[in-house]
Amino acid sequence: MNIDFSYCNPTQIHFGKTALTHLSQELAKYGSNVLMVYGKSSIKKIGLYDQVIKILQDAGKQVTELSGINSNPRYTQVLEGARLVRENSIDLILAVGGGSVIDCCKGISVSSYATGDPWERFWINKETPTEKVIPIGTILTMVGTGSEMNSGSVITNEEQKIKNGAVFPLAMMTPRFSILNPEYTFSVPKYQMVSGIADIFSHLMEQYLSGDDDCTTDYLLEGNMLALISASRKAIVNPEDYEARSNIMWCATMGLNRILGVSKQQDWEVHMIEHQLGAYTDCAHGIGLAIISPAYFRHVFRHGLHRYVRFAKNVWKVDPTGKTDEQIALEGISRFESFIRELGIPATLREVGATREMLPLIANSTILGGGYYKVTADDILQILNDCY
Repeated sequence: MNIDFSYCNPTQIHFGKTALTHLSQELAKYGSNVLMVYGKSSIKKIGLYDQVIKILQDAGKQVTELSGINSNPRYTQVLEGARLVRENSIDLILAVGGGSVIDCCKGISVSSYATGDPWERFWINKETPTEKVIPIGTILTMVGTGSEMNSGSVITNEEQKIKNGAVFPLAMMTPRFSILNPEYTFSVPKYQMVSGIADIFSHLMEQYLSGDDDCTTDYLLEGNMLALISASRKAIVNPEDYEARSNIMWCATMGLNRILGVSKQQDWEVHMIEHQLGAYTDCAHGIGLAIISPAYFRHVFRHGLHRYVRFAKNVWKVDPTGKTDEQIALEGISRFESFIRELGIPATLREVGATREMLPLIANSTILGGGYYKVTADDILQILNDCY
């Protein structure tokens, strides 16, 4: 642990089958006007919408609704929500859905009373909000992003063809409370479930495949990856396996509430590439990450060989006998890729709507970075071609 850090996460988690019973006590902490934000029809199909509305009404809340949030939330939706906040003097934003809904709510919160252009201030210039922000609570229905216990918000500006993330101070923009009942994830289509699993895995790898230190955080990351592999294989067979789905849900929350990133340099270039893939194709975030990751790893692994060898041996149980470090590392990457295929995730960018013509545009609009190796636009174009 050779990097100093400060850590505090104020989110109150209510986890399990009875988690929703805590909503009333949480609502009592805020004023009477609530903006309830959700996706399309899934929360109504599972009966959660009616349950939440009744609890809100019984608590004496005046409810304004914003529905139809996309899987890649739009900046126009952020601005619409901000307008509703101002017009209805909203005291609490309640996100009922997955990470996209929660990310949109964070965007709404910081944009509602911001001066100037919130997109330029927060998602481009990475400013810390100085104006009033609205507290957020969440009821999670799809896992993957960890947004229920972090302060990040990824938004797509359709006009500019940019998908970008902003990370706000934890004390400012983490949800005040999050209600996590794994049963709410049972009805999520398999495609969305495996997309979420891939997103969780990517979060863990972005933090793990960086730095050559041997610290407590490394072991926690390996444990989370092993738990996720085991639970995912069970959930694929039986999507209503409560134990499996609860472990996946908790892996997601732990995976990106920053506790597993302390002391780590971190990478995040796969995410940066996928963000621009998503801006051009609107593909599911986790699916894009899963397609890009193996090609990216093969492109950079020699620059962080020690870490990729550890990944192969400790996570994928590669037998190192008689093999070079490069062979061990490549076998670990191949086993990860096989796991992704086992989940039924597409193997190529073509399958998610990318065209050859898009690839240079994606490469040249990606925010450049990387951990072991600082990629260039040419590197990214080669990676994209490798998984096209």
